[in-house]
Amino acid sequence: MSPEIIRLIAEATLDTLWMVAVAASIATLLGLPLGVFLATSGKGELFAAPWVNKTVGFVVNAARSTPFIILVVAIIPFTRLLVGTSIGTKAAIVPLTIAAAPFIARLIEGAIREVDQGLVEAARAMGATPLQIVRKVLIPEALPAIVLSLTLAVVSLLGYSAMVGAVGGGGLGDLGIRYGYQRFMPDVMAVVVVVLIVLVQLVQSTGDWLSRRLNKRLRQA
Repeated sequence: MSPEIIRLIAEATLDTLWMVAVAASIATLLGLPLGVFLATSGKGELFAAPWVNKTVGFVVNAARSTPFIILVVAIIPFTRLLVGTSIGTKAAIVPLTIAAAPFIARLIEGAIREVDQGLVEAARAMGATPLQIVRKVLIPEALPAIVLSLTLAVVSLLGYSAMVGAVGGGGLGDLGIRYGYQRFMPDVMAVVVVVLIVLVQLVQSTGDWLSRRLNKRLRQA
């Protein structure tokens, strides 16, 4: 493998990491409060608003049910309006974020709902406000599960980032398609796959380790 190809693989790996990091950060900022709202706004819950909950839930489900590659193509005008282009790593961040935010919201909702309701009732009995319960009970108790949820989201984003290569999104997917497939260089395709596998393993292992640490601290507290 030539030095030029090695350089391209290194640059594509950095592009992928940048895309995933930015998209995951923005999607978490959007998905975390949305997930908390979905978990606490049902009938009789902390921020009871059943109709709003159902409406938001419908929108989240609709976004999640759209195949990613169709989403990428469908929002090209919006992507171009937002970042000035529809190709490259900057443009790829837009569909990655839109795809990840509702996914993260549902994962966060599930993590919050796993918290023992006895703790919520105890906090209510002591006079805690709904916002205090969210900040001091629900999120701290659900933190290990939230970390695992975000880990799963990042792993999914790594896969999505490879898909945007099919429409000129840059990164490892783009490199694999342009060189591995279109130029008949199976060695490049193999390296791209190996790099993606390594990245997924690193992300998953780090997330599992951090979740165990947080869970251990939670049990000791």
